[in-house]
Amino acid sequence: MDALNSLMDGFGTALSPINLLWAAIGVLLGTAIGVLPGIGPAMAVALLLPVTYGLEPTGAFIMFAGIYYGAMFGGSTTSILLNTPGESAAVVAAMEGNPMAKAGRGAQALAAAAIGHFAGGMVGTILLVALAPKIAELAVDIGAPDYFAIMVLAFIAVTSVLGSSRVRGLASLLIGLTIGLIGLDQMTGQQRLTFGTLELADGVDVVIVAVGLFAIGEALWVAAHLRRTSGEAIPVGRPWLDKGDVKRSWKSWLRGPVIGFPFGAIPAGGAEIPTFLSYVTEKRLSKHKDEFGKGAIEGVAGPESAASASAAGTLVSMLTLGLPTTAVAAVMLAAFQQYGIQPGPLLFEREPELVWGLIASLFVGMVLLLALNLPLAPLWAKLLRIPRPYLYAGILFFAAVGAYAVGGEALDLVILLVIGLIGFGMRRYGLPVLPAVIGVILGPAAEQQLRRALQISDGSFTGLVNTPFSVTVYAVVVLLLAWPLINKLIKRGSSDREDQDQDQDRTVDA
Repeated sequence: MDALNSLMDGFGTALSPINLLWAAIGVLLGTAIGVLPGIGPAMAVALLLPVTYGLEPTGAFIMFAGIYYGAMFGGSTTSILLNTPGESAAVVAAMEGNPMAKAGRGAQALAAAAIGHFAGGMVGTILLVALAPKIAELAVDIGAPDYFAIMVLAFIAVTSVLGSSRVRGLASLLIGLTIGLIGLDQMTGQQRLTFGTLELADGVDVVIVAVGLFAIGEALWVAAHLRRTSGEAIPVGRPWLDKGDVKRSWKSWLRGPVIGFPFGAIPAGGAEIPTFLSYVTEKRLSKHKDEFGKGAIEGVAGPESAASASAAGTLVSMLTLGLPTTAVAAVMLAAFQQYGIQPGPLLFEREPELVWGLIASLFVGMVLLLALNLPLAPLWAKLLRIPRPYLYAGILFFAAVGAYAVGGEALDLVILLVIGLIGFGMRRYGLPVLPAVIGVILGPAAEQQLRRALQISDGSFTGLVNTPFSVTVYAVVVLLLAWPLINKLIKRGSSDREDQDQDQDRTVDA
C-alpha cells in the first residue's frame, strides 16, 4: 500500500502542467531523434542530455523518461520502414516488420509495434512499482564487499554477453576503466593520467564520453562508409489493425513482458536477448509459422513488447542499486550524477518526489507515445529522406555544442574528438561500446568499494568474500566465465554419444 500511495503522489507531480509539457516534449524529441537512421535510444539520450541542464531535477528526469521510450519507438520505426535498426534490440523488428512494409502493411507493423511498446511498458512499469521499493529495502544492508562483487558481476556479464568475443568485450571494458581513472584519486587526492593538465583533474565527464563514443564514433564510422544515396522512405498510410491482426497480436503483447522484464533487471541484461527469445517463442506458438520471415505480425508485436518491458526492468537496477545494465541507463545515471544525486538503496527515502514522479511519468509518457506516434508515423517516414551527409553533419554539430555546454571549456571539444576517434576505432575492430561506458561509470565506484572493503579487513583479500551474498555473486561470476568450456564439453559429449550410437547401428546392420 505504501508503494501505491507513493505512486499516487507521483502522479500528482507528473500530471502538473509543466511536467506534462516536459513529458510531451521528451516523447517528441526522443522519437524524432530515434527515428533517424543509425541512431538508437542510447545515442538519442546522450545527444539530448545537455537539453535538460537548465531544468530542475524532477522535470529533467520526466523529460528523460519521454526521450527514452520515444527513442525506443523511433528505432523500431526505422527498422520496419527502412530495415535500418537504430540499435541491436530493434533488429528483430526488422526481421518481420520490414517484409510487412514491403508488402504494403507497414502501417499495421507500426501499429503493432506501438501497441506492443505500450503494453510491455505498462506491465514492466507496474512490476517496477511493485519490486523496486522491496529491492531498495534489501539493498540498504549491502556492504562494500557485496557492492564490489555486484560490480564485478556487471563487468564480467557485460563483456561476456556483448560483442563477437569475450576478448573484445574485455578490451572495451579496459578502455572505459582507463578513462575512468583520469583525474584525482578519490581517497588520496593524487592526480592520475592528467599529464600535468589542470583541467583534467576533475576527470572526463561521463556525458562527453557517452556522446563521443556513441554519436561522434557512429558519425565518423558512417562517414567513412557513406554511399552518396539517400534511402527513399516507404509510404505509410493511416495506421490501423483489423480484428484478425488484433486476434493474432494480443497474446504476443502480453507474453513479451514476461520475457523482457527479468532480463532488463539483471546486470548486462538489456533488450537484445529477450527480443530474440520472444521472437523464437512467438514462432513456436504461432499457427502461422509459414508467414515467419515473410511478415508475421506476431514477430513484431511480441519482441517490441519484450523490449519495452526490458527498458522498465533496467530502471530497477539503476534506481535501487545504482547499476546501469544498458547504455541508456548508463547515460541516465550520468544525468543523476550531474544533479548531485546518487541512485541507490536510499534514493527512495531521500528523493521520493523525484523517484515516484519519474515512475509515474513512465505511465504518462507511454500514453502520450501511443497517442502521438500512431497519427505521426507518416511524418517520421518523411524525416528519413534527409540525406545522410546533412544528417550526420547535424549530429556532429549538436554533439559539439552539447559537450561544450557541459563545462564551457575548449578542452572538452578536444577530448570529445579524441574519444570519438576511439569510438570509431572500436567500431572498426568490432569492440562493443557499452562495456567502455559501463567501465567509465562503474570503474571509480568499484575501485572505491574495493579499497573500502580492504580497509575494513586490514588489507586481507578475505574481506572481499566474507559475506554469503558476495560468495554467491562470485559463484555466478565463475559460472559465467566457465560456461563456454562447460557448454563445449556438453556438446562434445553428446556428439560422442551420437557417434557411438551410429557405430552400434552399423554393427547391428552388419
